[in-house]
Amino acid sequence: MEIRSTSNMSFVLLLMILLGLTACQQEVETAPAPPPPEVKVMSVVPKTIPDEVEFIGQTDSFRPVEIRSQVTGIIKKVFFTEGRDVKKGDKLYLIDPVPFRAAAGSAKGQVGQAIARLAQARAELSRVKPLLKEQAVSQKDVDDAIAEELAAESTLVSAKADLEKARFDLKNTLIIAPVSGRIERSQLYGGRLVSAQTDLLTSIRQMDPMYVNVNVPESYILRRQREMSEDRVRRPDLFELKGVMTMADGTIYPHEGMLDFAGTGFRSETGSLQSRFVFPNIRQRSVPGDRDDRPIYALFPGQFVKIRVKGYMRTNALLIPQRAVQQGPQGTFVYVVDKENKAELRPVTASAWHGKDWLIEEGLKAGEQVVVEGIHRVRPGAQVNPIPFQSPADSSVPPPVDVGLSEES
Repeated sequence: MEIRSTSNMSFVLLLMILLGLTACQQEVETAPAPPPPEVKVMSVVPKTIPDEVEFIGQTDSFRPVEIRSQVTGIIKKVFFTEGRDVKKGDKLYLIDPVPFRAAAGSAKGQVGQAIARLAQARAELSRVKPLLKEQAVSQKDVDDAIAEELAAESTLVSAKADLEKARFDLKNTLIIAPVSGRIERSQLYGGRLVSAQTDLLTSIRQMDPMYVNVNVPESYILRRQREMSEDRVRRPDLFELKGVMTMADGTIYPHEGMLDFAGTGFRSETGSLQSRFVFPNIRQRSVPGDRDDRPIYALFPGQFVKIRVKGYMRTNALLIPQRAVQQGPQGTFVYVVDKENKAELRPVTASAWHGKDWLIEEGLKAGEQVVVEGIHRVRPGAQVNPIPFQSPADSSVPPPVDVGLSEES
């Protein structure tokens, strides 16, 4: 009896275990699947945006003028103060005029002698011509008189030329400023011998306006030509392009410049094309207490600055937030949600920043849905729950900056 009772209890226990396992299996089979992850997406909409690029540039004076003497002589006096502003016509140097004044006087005397000789020759010719008809003189005498007149005329022309040269030299003993601007240090001072058209005395730099020279890489020009031929980028006339200058301390120069020169050939040593912008160099008030009242310029020759070129417009530009662009072993990519709400990993080419957005060159099409938030919950090919992304209002969106060309230039 005890054996039978024990068998019944074992059977009942085994039955209860089987029933428990069946119930657990039913619970597992009937448990609901987890919902797809929620992500925020935005639709890619093409826009027309400014497409601007930065180059490194260097300032240069509008008109640098070298001051050299036209005559050889001793510097008698220096009139200017180094490093100050001079006006067109101001006295700069005086070369000792004594020998040149003497030369001019001698040349003037030579002209007088030549005039007298010519008068005498003409009188002699007038006297012998009538006598030839009367056979009072020979033909040789008349020919000699004609030759003497011609020689006297030639001597007068030569004497006048010598006088003009002597007067020119005398006038150029006083060297004046050919332009207005700021004068540099003098290379020679009083008592020094100056060789004509050889020795550099000083230089004058016209400070307003100011040039900024930039070297444009060949790769940038080729890319621009390709984009314009494909109607992806438009611009006005070449010389309507403007430039915004950023100083070395990061401040923005308050006046815009205009492109006024574009090179005609690439420089073999750099593979770039030189272009030039012209900026107004507005004078500020004089420094209080400055005795010479020298104006202060905002720009000086030789400064390194950044020039952002304005005027290019990119059509059908695709912009997405920077957070949507991820970096992987194969490069940059985004997640695109298809019509079945499945996430697709899509390689893209991001070229420039536009505020807080990336400009996408390749990999996306207008109207596609891109995941902006919740990317860490997304797996390629997995189902997602897309919710529209609300972009925060940003009224101060700066223009796009080409991050690659700034280094290249």
